Amino acid sequence: MRKTLLALAALLSVSGTAMAHEYQAGNLHIDHPWSLLLPASSANGAAYFVVHNNGKEADRLLGADTERAASAEIHEHVHKDGMMKMQKVEGVDIPAGGTLTFAPGGYHLMLFGLKKPLAAEERFPVILHFQKAGDVKVEILVQKEAPASGQTHDMHGMKMDMDHQ
Repeated sequence: MRKTLLALAALLSVSGTAMAHEYQAGNLHIDHPWSLLLPASSANGAAYFVVHNNGKEADRLLGADTERAASAEIHEHVHKDGMMKMQKVEGVDIPAGGTLTFAPGGYHLMLFGLKKPLAAEERFPVILHFQKAGDVKVEILVQKEAPASGQTHDMHGMKMDMDHQ
């Protein structure tokens, strides 16, 4: 019985470690880049992550690239004319000592023209371009559900149109 419990505990600790992934670039700490599993017919996707700026100077996320999609753009959700819409932004500031969260219902990386469907539990590379920290390669983990850590916004009643431009 004890061996079974130890084996189960070891398995759970390995799977938890495999799910969590972090990156460091100068004063920037990037937590758990992820994407939501979508139907195989989806031409576009989105990626999310959290950037903590532990420095004394602001930085700016300028954009991103990935071989997995024809293009990657920074987008945000905004309320406009009584509707929730998504729009492209040219960059996003990360204040000194602050945090920038990319999550459903807020900022996100749009991945247009996926070259193949996203598969559950796979990882694919994205290069984030920061004004001061430079280029940072991260691995996006495709998940069946959003993380339960509270890093995402409430999406009840919101239709996510992944085919916008």
